[in-house]
Amino acid sequence: MLSPSAREQEYLLHAIDGAYGIATQRELFLWSQGALQTLLPHGVLLCIQLDEQGRARHVECLHGSVLAPSERSLLCDPAQGPVPAWLRQWQEGGGQPLSLEAGDRGHGLVHGSGALAGGGSAFVLLEMPAVAATRESWLVQLLLPYLHLAVQRIASAAQRPASAPSVSPRQAEILQWLREGKSNEEIGRLLGISALTVKNHLQRLYRQLGVSNRTHAVARSTG
Repeated sequence: MLSPSAREQEYLLHAIDGAYGIATQRELFLWSQGALQTLLPHGVLLCIQLDEQGRARHVECLHGSVLAPSERSLLCDPAQGPVPAWLRQWQEGGGQPLSLEAGDRGHGLVHGSGALAGGGSAFVLLEMPAVAATRESWLVQLLLPYLHLAVQRIASAAQRPASAPSVSPRQAEILQWLREGKSNEEIGRLLGISALTVKNHLQRLYRQLGVSNRTHAVARSTG
């Protein structure tokens, strides 16, 4: 049984809180390069949408490292790229987090929801600094539901016509306290989260509303 340190628990809660409300590929990329990197360092993250039989039907590649266009294209190919073989290895392993050696992409880790009636998801972390062990497997299991819901929201948003920006329940709470003139520190204490998490929510909210400060966010959300 793993016993995460207080620091690691804080990082994990920050990552989970930050995953709420992710609704665009850009937001997922920023989260993967920040909160996710803190827990599971990697160079490339593949987000795979699965069909109802558990086969890859779409692959998105998020990377902070430099990839040649041909490399990126191959990684994102759900039929001819390496993803089908990695998924088979993972499925043959019983659907548990699987450490893999990914050739030029170094150490990797695969996990996912498997086949679901509405379409499942799987994720491959590549260019990890070392072979994934018990700690990394435990972390990816904890984060899987939040990753899955994020890619589902992104896929659903892509299928909907453009509409006015909407806010999440947590963002609505923060906006309400903004209207009351509360600072980030005060809002954090009221909601039981850190001031840094409040700041992250506000930055995401500014992007969604197309504004640049607190005053304009309040005005836009009530206009």
